[in-house]
Amino acid sequence: MNDPAALVTTTVVWVIIAIIVIFVLVTLFRAIRIIPQARAGVVERLGKYHRTLLPGLNVLVPFIDRVRPLIDLREQVITFPPQPVITEDNLVVSIDTVVYLQVTDARAATYEIQNYLLGVEQLATTTLRNVVGGLNLEETLTSRDAINGKLRIVLDEATGKWGIRVGRVELKAIDPPVSIQDAMEKQMRAERDRRAVILTAEGTKQSQILNAEGMRQAAILQAEGAAKAAVLRAEGEAKAIETVFNAIHEGDADPKLLAYQYLLTLPKIAEGNANKLWVIPSELTEALKGFGAAFGPRAAAAGAASAATAGAAAQPPAANGSGVVD
Repeated sequence: MNDPAALVTTTVVWVIIAIIVIFVLVTLFRAIRIIPQARAGVVERLGKYHRTLLPGLNVLVPFIDRVRPLIDLREQVITFPPQPVITEDNLVVSIDTVVYLQVTDARAATYEIQNYLLGVEQLATTTLRNVVGGLNLEETLTSRDAINGKLRIVLDEATGKWGIRVGRVELKAIDPPVSIQDAMEKQMRAERDRRAVILTAEGTKQSQILNAEGMRQAAILQAEGAAKAAVLRAEGEAKAIETVFNAIHEGDADPKLLAYQYLLTLPKIAEGNANKLWVIPSELTEALKGFGAAFGPRAAAAGAASAATAGAAAQPPAANGSGVVD
């Protein structure tokens, strides 16, 4: 039990067994490779491409097969720094570009190009300068969709052999020079002021039209109201005259009463400041005679004298030879 040779032999055996176990474990670890979802691994056997590992459990030949870094198969969003681009009218604008790409062939993305991200960035920059170089500033600012479409087509065709599919290309920002931005702001401000003046003028015009229309309608309604009032007034007066006429004839008034009413009506003829001259009708004498006969001979004589005096006063004055009334 205490033999040194046996102890050494036992120790060597256990060391060899441990080395074999470790070797087996390392071999198993290197022989089994688990690939996550949406990843791909390129396997090289003795330095040469052998196959592409798919997601899941994969078995390799230890110490012979080597797996290169995994490649992401998901769609990637690559943002490139602003690039100075010269337009057709010799203005320098800064354009930010965003590219959406996806690796479809891990082998081509590994062996066809050294760095596909750098290649896509440089290709996008040169293509952007070619496309924008044929447009002026206004077309560049208003034709984003057309520029995006052209960039996507060119990039997709160029990166097809790299195993990359370009889904979309977007211009995130287009920044003109500061002087051009100031000029554009002034132009926009002038355009807004012009539109405001036009809208104000149109509002004033519409307001005046509506006011004139309202005044016209009011005048029409007032005229119609006055006409209807005049018609109703005339109808009322006609009915009143008809009623008085019927009442007189039905009451069979005697000449004395008629003469008295006639005399009461005469002062109303002279009412008003515009009545400078009025003519006494010839029936006044007859009325005075009848009225005088009703109150006696003396009153009749006085009435006749008053009528004669009134008739003389009512006659117009004679004109002299020069045409001037004395």
